Amino acid sequence: MRQIDQHHPIVLAEDLSRVFLAGGNTELFAVKKVNLPIYKGEFLVILGRSGSGKTTLLNLLGGLDKPTSGQVHFEGKNLSEMSESEITELRRHRIGFVFQSYGLLPLLSAYENVELPLRINGMPWRDRRHRTEEMLQLIELTSRARHRPYELSGGEQQRVAIARALATKPSLLLADEPTGDLDSTTSATVALLLRDVAQKQGTTVVVATHDLNLARMADRTKELVDGQFVEKPPAL
Repeated sequence: MRQIDQHHPIVLAEDLSRVFLAGGNTELFAVKKVNLPIYKGEFLVILGRSGSGKTTLLNLLGGLDKPTSGQVHFEGKNLSEMSESEITELRRHRIGFVFQSYGLLPLLSAYENVELPLRINGMPWRDRRHRTEEMLQLIELTSRARHRPYELSGGEQQRVAIARALATKPSLLLADEPTGDLDSTTSATVALLLRDVAQKQGTTVVVATHDLNLARMADRTKELVDGQFVEKPPAL
């Protein structure tokens, strides 16, 4: 197990809760009083079954959702005290997202999908081209750069989605069930890529998953049950 600097968390969740109203105004805790420090360059896996609250937790950590109570600090800033435009800028530049469904634009090539956030951010053309090519090399899909998503396998699409999320050089990458739709061999390839992103690039990677094989590659694993972390270590 490699050593992680645990002195200065890049993300800190404090007493984090998210409540939804069910039928009859019944309160349902998707996340309940979660405390979680996340460190720079760490590969953290949040393990849990479907409905455990891990997607909601990931959305709270990335500013896609607001907590009912508690706080999320990202790089020392309290997300609850930031405006919508400030959070949007944060997600555009500092936080990358990867989803189970890939989320690629079907009419764009792999190259164009990776380049898109750089174009949105106004990066100059030459810098944009260099960064996009660098990302395609990272995911080993340079030869498939001109292919559209329907011409790529599921694993290739997910690797493109990861490259797109990393294109802006975020300090935090959040991945929600990134291997959920993939076979075991392809899942292992994606898991290794995520681990390398943390270990070789220093990007903090947080993955929500039920994939035990992915969890075994993590620097640290937390298990979420009914919106709360369990004290016992997950059975890997």
